[in-house]
Amino acid sequence: MPAYTFVVLLLAATLRVATPLVLAALGGLFSERSGVIDLGLEGKMLGAAFAAAAVSAVTGSVWAGLGAAVLTSVLLALVIGFACITHRGNQVVAAMAVNILVAGLGPTLAQAWFSLGGQTPQLDAPGQRFLEIVWPWAEQARATPLPGLLYAELLSGHNLMVYVAVALVPAAAWVLYRTRFGLRLRAVGENPAGVDAAGIGVNGLRYQAVIVSGVLCGAAGAYLSTAASAGFVRDMTAGKGYLALAALIFGKWRPGPTFGACLLFAFTDALAVRLQGVPLPGIGVIPVQFILALPYVLTVLLLAGFVGKAVAPKAIGVPYAGE
Repeated sequence: MPAYTFVVLLLAATLRVATPLVLAALGGLFSERSGVIDLGLEGKMLGAAFAAAAVSAVTGSVWAGLGAAVLTSVLLALVIGFACITHRGNQVVAAMAVNILVAGLGPTLAQAWFSLGGQTPQLDAPGQRFLEIVWPWAEQARATPLPGLLYAELLSGHNLMVYVAVALVPAAAWVLYRTRFGLRLRAVGENPAGVDAAGIGVNGLRYQAVIVSGVLCGAAGAYLSTAASAGFVRDMTAGKGYLALAALIFGKWRPGPTFGACLLFAFTDALAVRLQGVPLPGIGVIPVQFILALPYVLTVLLLAGFVGKAVAPKAIGVPYAGE
């Protein structure tokens, strides 16, 4: 059953590719629901990827790398928050400034510290990376296509970060719609003046939201360099932060649909990898450049109006000065 095997492997790859998109998009969800545009997803992910790989390489501990990634991303989020929340600066300009800064600073520090052409050392030693978790009897089940292969490839064989990303989707929905914090967060993104009149600090809530975004983007960056790859390379996010933001808009700022959008973008990315060099009947071999552009072409088409109008939080991008 080669077609069945191909589909199962493709779906398993989709989950792995979607993980950094899901983590970053959920982070952006909290930030933008509070009224702060999170165009800095790309920069926070990239900075976290460098920090995770560098610290993991030096200490030999992937957990230390994850902590460094989260700390770096939170600090970058606070820089954006300080510029946009405290000083009411332009949120798009501040975020793009951080993206550009990190894109140059990461490889520069990597070159200064490791002298490997802007990269970090390969994470090959035990404990330096998040490895696959093999569930009980997965190897034995692999011999049985249905449902054994589904169990062995789709459920088993992923690293911890993949399972955490999937679990965070319902957790984010619960926080957003079932907790006092979520209620206040949604309110401050729609009517900050009303929240302020109720005696709740608007800026404090927005800072909490950007910190949550920093934590999740830190995890996304750590996944890229210590799980999906074995080290940091220049521009390794490759626009994934912007794809996560597109998924957030496509999902209309709701956790479930946003997760679906991340899976859709990841599916096209995983499919593109498997189509490289493969001749298609009546078409031949598709140029690699076209295949690599598939996820971004799909993003443009979807956001051009094929999924209906996405209504953003009313106060997004609007600084609040207080009464």
